[in-house]
Amino acid sequence: MNAPHVGLLPAGARDAITDVAGVTVGHATLANGPVQTGVTVVHPHAGDPFREKVPAGVAVINGFGKSVGLVQVDELGVLETPIALTNTFSVGTVATAQIRRAVAANPEIGRAWPSVNPLVFECNDGFLNDMQAFAVAESHYAEACAAASPVFAQGAVGAGRGMSCFEMKGGIGSSSRVVATAGRTCTVGALVLSNFGKLAQMTIAGRRVGAALAARLPSDAGTPERGSIILLLATDAPLDARQLRRLAKRAGAGLARTGSVYGHGSGDIALAFSTAYTVPHDAAVPAQTPPLLPDATLDPLFQAAADAIEQAILHALFAAETVTGRDGHVRHGFTQQAPDWTALEAAP
Repeated sequence: MNAPHVGLLPAGARDAITDVAGVTVGHATLANGPVQTGVTVVHPHAGDPFREKVPAGVAVINGFGKSVGLVQVDELGVLETPIALTNTFSVGTVATAQIRRAVAANPEIGRAWPSVNPLVFECNDGFLNDMQAFAVAESHYAEACAAASPVFAQGAVGAGRGMSCFEMKGGIGSSSRVVATAGRTCTVGALVLSNFGKLAQMTIAGRRVGAALAARLPSDAGTPERGSIILLLATDAPLDARQLRRLAKRAGAGLARTGSVYGHGSGDIALAFSTAYTVPHDAAVPAQTPPLLPDATLDPLFQAAADAIEQAILHALFAAETVTGRDGHVRHGFTQQAPDWTALEAAP
């Protein structure tokens, strides 16, 4: 069953973040009894991200998170490594793997050159995954990098293997939207690590189906939300770090449409980057920055960001299959539990 198309804007050819030319995604998935976790990597381009940085902006919607690298991205407005996603307890391991990979490509990092800023986002997959096993190794980051491709799986794969969404199975979801603005056609792509929400809040394409589902399915209604979501946006529109921070903020609009209230225990963090130009590490090399879009022309991109994030969350929900993990805990695939979701009555 496919997720419904949301919003008025058309999707790109893949309806994925990789509709932004040059962007690739790779996974390493660990699925073995109580270990249900992994690593997902997003590459902004095929070159060396340390030598050819891309502009980026961060928006922290709710800061209950343990990511690495956000402070420098906020300060300098660029990415220096691929973006890595994993579980909470594996952030340090994956950051070390990122540093080793950057040093291998650029041996003067940390010597004649400045250090590198690893960028790792996390969500807590401890309901399904035994995080205390520390199963993610540096080799899994390398595996995810090696697997990076414009075509990639969604759902219970990579970093999304152990994640939950509205008390059902969540994980990796992606989408894209194409817009016209300032006399050009631009693509906005989204990728989410979806691990948030209470069942009764679930909203699909404006339809409040969660309350009806909660009435017939087991629910953790009496427990507080302890999930998170990482929201990534890529675009080929020429934007600077300030504008990309504004774009990242619009991810919250798409998240809210699905029913999220950004709960106390939910770490909701958005990052947007542009592939329209790169910033050279070597200060002697002049940056070839194209003319930036005027702020007054950004509304179509803001709409695309909100629509693409909402769609990506639905893609994660619809793509994920049932997973049994730690201590026999189960998260059911949404389409397996609600194949007739369009017939559910909206909550009053």
